Order: sequence, then structure tokens, then C-alpha cells
Amino acid sequence: MAKKCWIERDQRKKNTVDKYAKLRRELKEKGDYVGLSMLPRDASPTRLVNRCVITGRRRAYLRRFKMSRITFRELASQGMIPGVTKSSW
Repeated sequence: MAKKCWIERDQRKKNTVDKYAKLRRELKEKGDYVGLSMLPRDASPTRLVNRCVITGRRRAYLRRFKMSRITFRELASQGMIPGVTKSSW
């Protein structure tokens, strides 16, 4: 489980990206790179990190399911994820 402060920090970054998205798009269209550099650093979407919705883990993140591989495996084994079955051949 990730620390709560890391999860909260990522949420703050997400809010900042959403807040400045329109302004960033306008500045990029104009080619005003000085204006872009004056925006907060966390306004850039590349600073966002994908995190597991259940544990907050950022490594081994599966985009399709929005969770880490460990959480995915636990829930899939319990049958909690619809359409996912254990394969055998």
C-alpha cells in the first residue's frame, strides 16, 4: 500500500493539470514557450503517474484494469473481475 501522502500528491497534480489544461493548449497553439515556462511545473501532464486505484502502487500498472499486477492477480483469482479467467493449456 502506498503512503497516503503520495496518493494525495498525485491527486493534487491531477487537479493542477486539469486547471491549466485549457491555458496550456492556448499557449502551445500560439507558440508562446515563455508563457508555458511560467506555468507551474505540475501543470504538465507528463508529471502524472498512473497508480493502482486500490493500493496506490505505481509500478507494474495495468492500464486496461487501472490496477497493479499484484492486485489484479488477487482479484482475478477470487473471481472478482468479470470476464477474466485463469488460463490453462
